[in-house]
Amino acid sequence: MKKLTITVILALVLAFSAAGAGLASDPTAGIMDRPGPLRTQQIACPVQGGKINKEIYTDYQGQRVYFCCPACIDIFKKDPEKFLRKMQEKGVVPEKTPGGK
Repeated sequence: MKKLTITVILALVLAFSAAGAGLASDPTAGIMDRPGPLRTQQIACPVQGGKINKEIYTDYQGQRVYFCCPACIDIFKKDPEKFLRKMQEKGVVPEKTPGGK
């Protein structure tokens, strides 16, 4: 019984350590994986997941979506609803376009 308890505790410690290491290596992990009600600003490219560049964006149906590189804009435009749905599932809310259009 004592051996089983030590094994379970060791397994939990290792599991939590691995999870913590993953969060440390990916600064967006804690933010991007939040459930729906917790909303956050966009910090990751919806196509590749990289850090966004606020100078690279497209406006779609009153929303401004940022990207990591210009190539991602073309990929986004092929199926914008797919990428907006992925953002929504992660709790990311795109900015409104200036003037709301």
